[in-house]
Amino acid sequence: MPGKKSRARELPSAQWVLLAPESVVDTPEKINSGPVFTRLRNPKTANGALYLFSSDCKHVYEVKAFDEDHHSWFIGQSVQRDGRLMFVTPLDPLFLVLPYLINASEKQGKFEPADQVIKDEDFPECANVLKCSRTLQSLHCITDEKEMGDRKFYKYNREKTLVWLKKKAEQTVKALKGAGVSVGGGVQSSVLVRSKQVAEATEEEYLRYAHGLLSEYIPMGLSEELFKFLELPVISASTASSEPPSKVAFQRRTRKKTSVQR
Repeated sequence: MPGKKSRARELPSAQWVLLAPESVVDTPEKINSGPVFTRLRNPKTANGALYLFSSDCKHVYEVKAFDEDHHSWFIGQSVQRDGRLMFVTPLDPLFLVLPYLINASEKQGKFEPADQVIKDEDFPECANVLKCSRTLQSLHCITDEKEMGDRKFYKYNREKTLVWLKKKAEQTVKALKGAGVSVGGGVQSSVLVRSKQVAEATEEEYLRYAHGLLSEYIPMGLSEELFKFLELPVISASTASSEPPSKVAFQRRTRKKTSVQR
């Protein structure tokens, strides 16, 4: 029998407290509606997750929740029982279309129009991802393209995708360094922290951490391919404590696979 807290979470919430940049709520003059929350397929787990489209569907945002026990909000004269703090961050739409392209390549292996690949009976709103300004402009980064008449056809390209993800990893490393984030073995918390007392992390440690962060947005199989493409060595359990949780799980799986192959 579920407890009081679990029952409360199951009840629909009339409103949330949301932390978002102004660009999310800015509504163009020609648009009659505001931003839209919708459920899409999570590219890592394939389960439903909450996302936010801007008013014109040109941008998509990831929605996360910070949750604490026994927390609520006072809004005006009312009490909001759902005490979660929702916050949104911009998301590259290519992460959302990648699983569909990979699946189509494995099943069909042929060039197809984007709207025939990016479709999902369980999550029909996924078609809106193609309306994002960066989607069609950037599909060449992860696919081969063919043009027939006024239509373009696409097929997943593994090599291009790995090169694209490597650039993402390098950009992440640059951002981590610029923000002074400690990711080396001296970090005792799984939460990113700033510390001048921690020894400077190596380039490998930064790249390893970046891989772990990117692995939250791609299927496990692609994460494994990226790990090899980045030429990262498998680390021992004693040093894995400083890695992102998803990375640690992958490292353990890799070690098990290696021992089986031997």
